[in-house]
Amino acid sequence: MKTADVDILTVPGWLDSGPDHWQSRWERNLATAKRIAQDDWHAPDKNAWVSNIVSAVGNATRPAVLVAHSLGVIAVAYAAPQLQGKVVGAFLVAPADVDNSSAWPPNQGHAWPADSFGFAPVPMHPLGFPALVLAAADDPFCAQDRARAFADAWGAGFVDVGQAGHIADHSGHGPWPDGLLRFGKFLAGLSA
Repeated sequence: MKTADVDILTVPGWLDSGPDHWQSRWERNLATAKRIAQDDWHAPDKNAWVSNIVSAVGNATRPAVLVAHSLGVIAVAYAAPQLQGKVVGAFLVAPADVDNSSAWPPNQGHAWPADSFGFAPVPMHPLGFPALVLAAADDPFCAQDRARAFADAWGAGFVDVGQAGHIADHSGHGPWPDGLLRFGKFLAGLSA
């Protein structure tokens, strides 16, 4: 598949993806890419986020491919049972390990609450559609062995992206050309 064959639905994480984030850049440069808007990026409600993902996928006019980052990855895992037959693939970047959030550093001056906004525990069941998890060896929001365990539980492939932090604009991954190349390869391996 190519980008023109699918609706690319981006799922940012907690606090949203700013204008220099690779997700925002992909939305500007890929004609079929669109952000799934959430009601509250600062105090996210898991059920609302899942509902918005399910709704956006239901409104897609072409096969849907999810491109999630951080907490968005966990929201996709929660939404997966309601997406069967509607999503042809998910590109899951830097999952946020909400089960171990006490170790997280402040994010843009914000601290993650102990109740995890309902996102804990991380769902550990097969997603039911092709997926690829990409994780860095030094992500402060998720140890790489945990990201690999998520991929295994979700039935997803796994890519070690090396020393890349949280794979966001704050870690120097605004343009992230390597990610775009990997996404193109991922799309090429999908079928409708």
